[in-house]
Amino acid sequence: MHITSEQRLDDGVLEREFTLGEIPGTLWTPGSAAPATPAPLVLMAHNNGLPRREARLVARARHTAAYGYAVATIDTPGCGDRPRSAAADQARADLRRAMQAGEPVDEIFESLVGPLVEEAVPEWRTALDALLALPEIGGPVGYSGWTALGIRLAAVEPRIAAAGLFAGGYVPRAQREEARQVTVPLLFLLQWDDEGNPRQRALDLFDAFGSKEKTLHANLGGHTGTPWFELEDGGRFFDRHLK
Repeated sequence: MHITSEQRLDDGVLEREFTLGEIPGTLWTPGSAAPATPAPLVLMAHNNGLPRREARLVARARHTAAYGYAVATIDTPGCGDRPRSAAADQARADLRRAMQAGEPVDEIFESLVGPLVEEAVPEWRTALDALLALPEIGGPVGYSGWTALGIRLAAVEPRIAAAGLFAGGYVPRAQREEARQVTVPLLFLLQWDDEGNPRQRALDLFDAFGSKEKTLHANLGGHTGTPWFELEDGGRFFDRHLK
């Protein structure tokens, strides 16, 4: 891991930009994090195609760091500061057009997100190795954000102890099957009026998870309307399982 910049923010959180080979990332650590008092880690991923510096993710990360957690995110292949993929960009454009026209989108979504998850998961595991090698960061590890990536990580990565997922009805077929293998505690956030994700599919996905402890929070509003107070509940969720 190569640290490319760092700054101490007003709330005492240390924000560091880093690279792992060609993978760019950002790490936020609370002022209390030190080798003698390592902070538990939360991996925070935005939905496919959105950069790690997107304002909503940065706000979530800083809030979570203020709770006493180290928070890290990386750009997915073809997103953010990574080289763009013409095929992925075309698939995103086709997906937007089909959704606006009310046309079937399953196959377009599968062709875009399925390969993205396959590429991203090994990179997130590499990042996890590097982050846990830092003396001021310790386990256990939580995950927050993009549902499809979170399902695969929680299914294959034993260091993930709890996951908060932003419910999406459109999840690749492989991840719908893998949901049964996920057994860690879950907090599943559902926007009841999400214009881009079928509600019933999200409810079916919640039912499919193999976790004995899983909680569904449903709020009125569209895709980006998750209430801010859910961050407070998310903090309490991670407190129960990571501290």
